[in-house]
Amino acid sequence: MSDKLALLQHPGGSLLSHKPECCKWRSSAAQPRKPISWSLICGLMLFCLGMISLFTGHVASDLEWYSQRLMKRRSYFKLEGINKGPIDIWQSDYAKYFYGCSKRSRNFPLAIRERSSNGYLLIAASGGLNQQRTGISDAVVVARILNATLVIPELDHRSYWKDDSDFANIFDVNWFISYLAKDVTIVRRVPDKFMRSMDKPPYTMRVPRKSPPEYYLDQVLPILQRRSVLQLTKFDYRLANNIDDELQKLRCRANYHALRFTKPIQELGQKLVTRMRAMANRFIAVHLRFEPDMLAFSGCYFGGGDKERNELGEIRKRWETLTDVDADEERRRGRCPLTPHEVGLMLRALGFANDSYIYVASGEIYGGEETLRPLRDLFPNFYTKEMLADEDLKPFLPFSSRLAAIDYIVCDESDVFVTNNNGNMAKILAGRRRYMGHKRTVRPNAKRLGPLMMERDEMDWDTFARKVKAFQKGFMGEPDEMRPGRGEFHEYPYSCICERPLSDVVDNKRGDPRSEQGNQGLRERSKEEEPVLGAKDNEA
Repeated sequence: MSDKLALLQHPGGSLLSHKPECCKWRSSAAQPRKPISWSLICGLMLFCLGMISLFTGHVASDLEWYSQRLMKRRSYFKLEGINKGPIDIWQSDYAKYFYGCSKRSRNFPLAIRERSSNGYLLIAASGGLNQQRTGISDAVVVARILNATLVIPELDHRSYWKDDSDFANIFDVNWFISYLAKDVTIVRRVPDKFMRSMDKPPYTMRVPRKSPPEYYLDQVLPILQRRSVLQLTKFDYRLANNIDDELQKLRCRANYHALRFTKPIQELGQKLVTRMRAMANRFIAVHLRFEPDMLAFSGCYFGGGDKERNELGEIRKRWETLTDVDADEERRRGRCPLTPHEVGLMLRALGFANDSYIYVASGEIYGGEETLRPLRDLFPNFYTKEMLADEDLKPFLPFSSRLAAIDYIVCDESDVFVTNNNGNMAKILAGRRRYMGHKRTVRPNAKRLGPLMMERDEMDWDTFARKVKAFQKGFMGEPDEMRPGRGEFHEYPYSCICERPLSDVVDNKRGDPRSEQGNQGLRERSKEEEPVLGAKDNEA
């Protein structure tokens, strides 16, 4: 991090710099040669011994340092290879070794007060609910970098979802402000007196994607200081993944703690979770993401004939930069989402029985009930928010983001979360579930499963299931899948994951209700009927 950033992170505005003093040898004038005294010889011997001791001491110190680093790496990566054998499909056996940790450091200075800040930062978050969530979390960090007062972000009302909900309609504003009070000063709006005193309207700009903190300090801060109020538009994924660990932890505090849904959303979401739990001790949540916009954007073809090509082709025109692609080639490369039928086949192949309860989170499924029927046949205990909520859902129906928030809650609380793409909700929930204890999260290995699904009618069920299990190793949400610097930070929040001491795991093992009961239930489950692999899923 640059000195400029370090300076801004100290409320006093002073940069502490500790420069070591340089030692200089002084040369003296030539002196007549004198007999070598015993004191000089002893002094040279002591000096040599001191140098040897110093050198060996440094070597020992370096060895100790490298040993500690190696032990730490070995400790964190001691789980390498855990996916070589069969795994518990309902929970990770190694989740107990890790926990979410985003507590602020004692050395992290307190937030700058509003009057002392460099100005007011306005944020216009873009996209749907989960895309906006990434923007809001990053906006908190950017405000901290700039020593700015953050104004409650504005949400996008013109995106594909056409939702006019404001921040206060989805998130608890008071909680958001109070929880982050020590990190960033947040206000609901720029004071009216201040706005009236301005001779120019707020300056508006858009920063490049994944900009590092230095960009904000060099390019954004001068404008903020000059204009006092600055708005950043289309704010999504505008902050780099790799930033200082303390700022990463702030990112996690904002995302996993400060962004709490409003009471009506939270209550309905928890009510749906309770209703699922009343029917089954554990359940699967599947985010199908098989809406028309997703399919059109992918450029893939799902067997719906000219009708599908024309309908999705019209939607695809909304993105002027998209080019024509070879649908079959995209599918072979694993760039297409699985159909609901294929998602069901993957789950059954992994070992989830046909009496498992699943909650399907999605918007408008392309093809409607006809598309969903094969998945229902594979998992008859099939539920959606519309089926569980009844009349309670009516107030939320006009607002897609609030409906997405309800799905978010149920998916977060599920025992197993299954994503069908690597979109915003998939990334956000995958990261949150890692942070909350590495709850089982299944992400299809699309590069391998795509071609396999195209050839599935050419093999028997045992062969198909064996290949699915082999392909999905490393895509089941195990702790060793996460590496520093890999992927989006919101999906892999490595700076906010800590290792639990082994002694704590041993002490708490008896008190963990999941440790044996879940495995015992799985062992006692009788062999279920196997799905029949018929023709390809040719209809959308």
